[in-house]
Amino acid sequence: MSNDYKPGSIAPKSGQYEQVGPRGGKTGEERTVTRGEPLPPTPKPGMAYRLVDPTKHRSGR
Repeated sequence: MSNDYKPGSIAPKSGQYEQVGPRGGKTGEERTVTRGEPLPPTPKPGMAYRLVDPTKHRSGR
């Protein structure tokens, strides 16, 4: 769970975050989150988010 983020934590990068189950399984659900914003709540307790597609833009961050 090293690259997983809990709901409510601040997104370190902008991009698509996939919801993952309590044991790390993929759910197929993604949310777009902007860097510095909190990650939204998940439908079930114990779920987390994983960055799957960082946003690409000019600044290269």
